[in-house]
Amino acid sequence: MLRTRVVKTASGASAVQVVYYRNRRRVIFKHIGSARNSQELESLLLVARDVIKNTSADIPLFEDVKFDNLLYLDKCEYLGVYSTFLYEAISEVISQIGLDKIKKQLLLDLIAIRILEPASKLRTIELLESYFGIRHRRQSYYKSAPQWLKLKGKIEDIVVNFAMKHYAFNFDLLFYDVSTLYFETFVEDDLRKNGFSKDNKSQQPQILVALLVTKEGFPIAYSIFPGNVFEGHTILPVVNEFIEKHAVKEFTVVADAAMISTSNMQELLRNNINYIVGARLGNLPGELIKQIDRSIVREDGKTIRIKTDNGYLICDYSTARYRKDKHEMEKQIEKARFIIESPSKIKKVKFIKTTSEQIVLNHALIEKSQKLLGVKGYYTNLDENIANNQTIIERYHELYRIEQAFRISKHDLQTRPIFHFKEEPINLHILICFMALVVSKHIELTTGDSIKKFLTECKKVSDARMLNKITNREARIRTIYSNKILEYIRALNLSH
Repeated sequence: MLRTRVVKTASGASAVQVVYYRNRRRVIFKHIGSARNSQELESLLLVARDVIKNTSADIPLFEDVKFDNLLYLDKCEYLGVYSTFLYEAISEVISQIGLDKIKKQLLLDLIAIRILEPASKLRTIELLESYFGIRHRRQSYYKSAPQWLKLKGKIEDIVVNFAMKHYAFNFDLLFYDVSTLYFETFVEDDLRKNGFSKDNKSQQPQILVALLVTKEGFPIAYSIFPGNVFEGHTILPVVNEFIEKHAVKEFTVVADAAMISTSNMQELLRNNINYIVGARLGNLPGELIKQIDRSIVREDGKTIRIKTDNGYLICDYSTARYRKDKHEMEKQIEKARFIIESPSKIKKVKFIKTTSEQIVLNHALIEKSQKLLGVKGYYTNLDENIANNQTIIERYHELYRIEQAFRISKHDLQTRPIFHFKEEPINLHILICFMALVVSKHIELTTGDSIKKFLTECKKVSDARMLNKITNREARIRTIYSNKILEYIRALNLSH
């Protein structure tokens, strides 16, 4: 039986203990603390009585009792909070994908914090401790990081295998696009080059990042090119490397019009690679434009298929697109007329041309543009019995999924490597961002919520850190899970 005992210490304080007797000998069950005055003594006696009351009678007295579950506010110190649930959730998703097989815990932790709060690598190590209580030494990063680049092939294999199992990916259809990432400098090197910038930073060096995603938008591979490489010259090396690596027999790549030139399409045909790409109708020969104008039925959903040297040209018509195209054309014509009337304010405008004597409207170009109002074109080498016109158009329109992937990468993960100025750290940074993108996109596809909303909800679950002064151990109290968090746990099959 437990009882309270008060004894005087050598310093004159009153020590409060919880004791019991065994074999006629007194055993100290728990030392509660020492009091210097009557008020402190009364407080400690209350704690002692609570300990006795909350100790299960059926626990043998010779076993240790877990006092970490007993917290007394006047015997606790608040230490702060950790977002441990978020770390546990992301870590479990990483394991489900199979990325934990690389057995590089620091790298995996960098992925988790990249998703939560993108920052420089050294700042990231500090954030790991402040958010999750996870400590890594800076020296560990400097020692390990150079070896991580060798894992790129293995990581992509893991991601592809996961896509095959979880998303039924079978190599039949892939979406391809590139994006530019610029640097806060004006100095070029072998990788960072000035080129056409999608960020409107043409005066600053950049790199090109090419990305392959499945029809769901799940990323499976990436490549990096110098910033001055024409984006249309990237697709063949990337696709050919992917096909060779995975021994793909049948393959269809979907890409934007900017990716494909006539030579590219001919090369794809020679390599037996199926393709669906956007067509720049304004660049077509006049006779082909006339044929489209004669053949197309200007009703929503109507399509035509014309055989050309670049494969089949499929065109469809949309009333909404007609209104948009017409509005844009009229704005350009109005600008052109203004330039003609004010030659001193000459600018590059679409519908003007310069003769030997004056600037005039380009009526031939206006007439050609009028014939194409509301019409959009697509090239493919797939026969109609394999994929009809509507299927080709639907697959092309799914290109928005790769745009979503780049949105997550550039905005949520802040992929632009502003802190890196050497090729190896840049490549490593992109590798980490790719892995973070894989995890983020899987979370989005599985939960149906954006990664931003997922993080917002998960950050609401925090662990309050309390120092139990009786046991001198840290105890944690977790927020009760909301219905939304329970939905995430079920959707992601988490073990919470």
